[in-house]
Amino acid sequence: MRIALVTARNPLGPAADRSDHPAYLARALASQGHRVTLYAREDGTSPQTAVLGRGVCIEHVPAGPARDLSQEQAARHMPQMADYLSAKWRVNRPDVVHAFGWVSGLAALGAVRGTGIPIVQTFGSLAVAERRYGDGDVCASRMRLETLIGRKAAAVLASSSEEAADLARMAVPRPAIRVVPAGVDTDVFTPDGKRAARSARIRLVAVAASDRAPGLRAVVRATAQVPGAELVIAGGPGGRQLPRTGPFREVAQLATELKIRSRVSFAGELGPAKLAALLRSADVVISAAPYEPSGLAAIQAMACGTPVIVPAAGGHADAVIDGTTGLLIAPEHAAMLAHRIRRLLATPALLTAFGIAAADRARSRYAWDRIGREAAAAYERCLPGRTGATAAEQAEADEEFEADEEFEVLAVNG
Repeated sequence: MRIALVTARNPLGPAADRSDHPAYLARALASQGHRVTLYAREDGTSPQTAVLGRGVCIEHVPAGPARDLSQEQAARHMPQMADYLSAKWRVNRPDVVHAFGWVSGLAALGAVRGTGIPIVQTFGSLAVAERRYGDGDVCASRMRLETLIGRKAAAVLASSSEEAADLARMAVPRPAIRVVPAGVDTDVFTPDGKRAARSARIRLVAVAASDRAPGLRAVVRATAQVPGAELVIAGGPGGRQLPRTGPFREVAQLATELKIRSRVSFAGELGPAKLAALLRSADVVISAAPYEPSGLAAIQAMACGTPVIVPAAGGHADAVIDGTTGLLIAPEHAAMLAHRIRRLLATPALLTAFGIAAADRARSRYAWDRIGREAAAAYERCLPGRTGATAAEQAEADEEFEADEEFEVLAVNG
């Protein structure tokens, strides 16, 4: 197949997500013999075109200012990206287009109007879920757009079973929904390899997003209830770059109030190799976040053979087999988290067994070669003449989409 992947964020740039999902998937698909082009919005940090590996290249698309933009800012420039892609695909038509995130979904749907090219959509995180778990900043227009995009796409690949259920409640046709999670690089995240230096203390590791700290306050409170344990927080600012205000400063202040500041350190953003070394050095990787769309950090820890204790929400609920590869808890429940940590650390044999089972689970379910095969199978179902959307059905969806003024209005207004 000729496959076009579309993302509004440069997967090679400094602001790229830790998983680099589109780039890894592109390589996995190319290794199976598909011809893949990854189209990313230009942000000024990478050359216009580059080769990511045999059979896969990346092309940066001019759409708005060449710098990193928020999702809402980037959405205003998606008609420009759609026009660019439409012109490209009239000359070099892909068999299927796979868009990542609601913003790139706008561009992809605009680009294929009238062509019959099927669209496959991955949201990564849904606005309805973010709002349900307490994010009051989610704009209503994004929720409407995600519903629109989900219904127009030939297939929607959900990151977890929870997301699949949310998509069904959004009236996305159930036959169009497939659970295809984010993968993990099992050549980097493996039990074998370097371990970060550590003291004799029990080491707990938590991995945070670059700009948010969901559940970290509960993690710090739990650490205070585990005598002698140290907590290393990866992601976000490093210890010497903590801002004077904001969520990470509040986490540090809480550690000071609980008199464990000397036991809490901020490792900052880490590249894959250094993150893997840190995860291997941990006794347990923990989280108390109320919402984790992909559960990627837990999966990476599992791939390193490190047991995890995480909330039974989002991607965690699919990834972790409770009592076998780790333990599941209620979100933001510091007392429960502390109890589970002490219980696990008190049984070294159980800790070892969890680590072995976790590595097996990560390799068998989340290795990129398997994720690539599952994505390719979803694409095949969307091709004309296969089970899934037909060309006529896609053309009808295109007409509805073209007539829907909400695309233009919301893309401009964010």
